[in-house]
Amino acid sequence: MSDGTSLQGRRLVVVGAGSRTGRALAAAASGAGAEVVLAGPDPRKLEWTAGELSGPSEVVPVDLADERSIADLAGAVGRFDHLVSTAAMPANGPLKDLELADVQRAFAAKVIGPLLLAKHLAGQACEGGSFTFFSGVAAWRPAPARTVMATTNGALAFLVRALAVEIAPVRVNAVSPGIVDTGSWDGLGSDKEAFLRGVAQRNPARRVGSTEDLVKAVRYAIDNPYVTGTVLHVDGGGRLA
Repeated sequence: MSDGTSLQGRRLVVVGAGSRTGRALAAAASGAGAEVVLAGPDPRKLEWTAGELSGPSEVVPVDLADERSIADLAGAVGRFDHLVSTAAMPANGPLKDLELADVQRAFAAKVIGPLLLAKHLAGQACEGGSFTFFSGVAAWRPAPARTVMATTNGALAFLVRALAVEIAPVRVNAVSPGIVDTGSWDGLGSDKEAFLRGVAQRNPARRVGSTEDLVKAVRYAIDNPYVTGTVLHVDGGGRLA
């Protein structure tokens, strides 16, 4: 975001600012001159993000499974220009092993939380304001043991369309990442490189994604005033392969 000026002096809320993608978004926005509100469930990670920023920031803990917490976030944020939520709480595994509490947390992060963010904060968005949420390629490429992930990401894609109509003229969009090397695959250990290499070979773009790819997509969603109700696929064509 440092190559543009549209965020100069703007107020940007990043929900999920403790994640690697959230930190990258916050740092890019701060570098572009935005005032950043860092929100998420873990205050320690938010403070870590705040320490990396070049400009002003605020830390506001929030639990997307708790409407009171979201209302408190709205009170702390006040007027703002753009909100981006990277929040996710995957509930992966075979259907027979899924726990209801895990499924509910996944829906809270990807569907109910975004709905409540719009409910409580849409009226505080400045003229030209927007919401950008994160969906994911699993909605278009479901796989065994990823049923909840596919469903929540798909539901979010349709929620974005509905919200774009209901809270207009505030714009609402989603970014749908494919396989991106954000660190979430580090758990594969020595198998990580082979996995990512295989993804790159299958993707029409012949590469995996980076956090910078996601930052650019969010910047587009924020900057273009004629884009709303849209899912931006940042997956290298992975949903087609």
